[in-house]
Amino acid sequence: MNFCANRILTVLAGLFFAGALNVSSWAEEVGDMWGTASREREYYKLVNLPIPKDLVVEAGAFVTLPDKRIAIGTRRGDIYLLSGVDEEKPNPKYELFASGLDEIFGLAYKDDAFYVSQSCEMTRVTDRNTDGKADLFEVISDAWGYANYHEYAFGSKFDPQGNLYVALGLSSSYHSRALFRGWALKITPKGKTIPIASGLRSPGGIGPNEHGALFYIESQGPWNSSCSLKFVKEGGFMGHPISYNWYKYAPGMGASPTQPESGGRIATEKERVKQLVPYAVVFPYIRMGRSITGYVVNKTNGKFGPFENQIFLGDYTQSIVMRATTEKVNGVWQGACYPFREGLSTGILNVQFTPNGNLLCGGTNRGWPVRGIKPFALERLQWTGRMPFEIERINITPQGFDLRFTKPVDITTGEDPKNYKVSTFTHIYHGGYGGPEVDETVPTVQAVRLSSDGLRATIQLSNLKIGHVHEFDFVTLRSRDGEELLHRHAYYTVNEVPAAR
Repeated sequence: MNFCANRILTVLAGLFFAGALNVSSWAEEVGDMWGTASREREYYKLVNLPIPKDLVVEAGAFVTLPDKRIAIGTRRGDIYLLSGVDEEKPNPKYELFASGLDEIFGLAYKDDAFYVSQSCEMTRVTDRNTDGKADLFEVISDAWGYANYHEYAFGSKFDPQGNLYVALGLSSSYHSRALFRGWALKITPKGKTIPIASGLRSPGGIGPNEHGALFYIESQGPWNSSCSLKFVKEGGFMGHPISYNWYKYAPGMGASPTQPESGGRIATEKERVKQLVPYAVVFPYIRMGRSITGYVVNKTNGKFGPFENQIFLGDYTQSIVMRATTEKVNGVWQGACYPFREGLSTGILNVQFTPNGNLLCGGTNRGWPVRGIKPFALERLQWTGRMPFEIERINITPQGFDLRFTKPVDITTGEDPKNYKVSTFTHIYHGGYGGPEVDETVPTVQAVRLSSDGLRATIQLSNLKIGHVHEFDFVTLRSRDGEELLHRHAYYTVNEVPAAR
């Protein structure tokens, strides 16, 4: 997990001003990174879930139980069971189920048992005598090394075949000094642990995308100039070569890949390094998060508004929630990210939809600086029922993009190509920490076709740039009832261009 401590001076300046000014006004100011904070709450209300004064709940993982309670795994190694999270004026009941675990960043539930991803192992935790307290802790897998505070382990929910997955962060953020650090592992229903991918750096979450394929979140740092959402391809290399030393312990993976050359571009380097998996969705640094963490797919059947079957992701440093959509083109995953909601009270570590279709957000500010001013918090985002005017999703076409909107676009602005501004950039693929946006281009929007209902616009560009993030700015678009877009920007990562039909 990379929480970008190299930006500490910015946050210290914020803390200084927080002491000199009214704290609430300071929080409002620094929280308005997209310039939309005051409008977002009209559509998605932020509701605090009180935490008793004697409890420290640094939520790192969530799972919904069959009785609709929410289980929370914390960084301090506790599991709490929460009821009442969806009440109109919540005052949830916290029941301590287990303690003594270590940095819980994955929680699954099956057959009356919790499956807990902690730094050192995957543990099955059971309450045999049904008194509401864990009394059996069993090792499911400890097939990886653990010797450093930064060696986090992020766990998934069960896939349809009953497998669990673990994404392992590097040692001290830069090295791979313990077994399989920087790898993704599959744990089968029979308890067998199988290494399936190398090259991870500092993951923040692992699980399915909206199509059921396995993805993980990668943090900005060496060999990663920005945070990204990546497809976990079995046998694949995720981009950071420091963990090549463990291939000899993963016979099913074959020989280690060719060493990548620092200073190139991912689009060209993947031709040299055949196992290299490109970033599916790049999140432009700072504009779209600095340290993206846990994510969940919206399957609330419309209870959370117009973004059904989309990925919702938290960000630790910025205390925000974002959206993403993915698609497979020519066998390669790619997609887009979109702003959603800012102004949360602490650094977000994970998110989970509640039984009533609200988005539960939790985290902490311990260890790294964050925008939110609380040391830890639980909050829920709740759709107010008002429809925002938003870019609902973006898909690529052979000559441009298909744009979907949540409300009909005004015909005058929607049929004018000048109102669809597109620019592109890529990053240097190198061993340095982070990196600038480079190779910028500004393609021409040559034509636009607006659907009769106004919910879809198809734009044709002068060219599409493979390996580039395509940035959209629709500041002058208006809805048919005169609204400007709540969020005018979106970012689509192009790895492949579909063939013309």
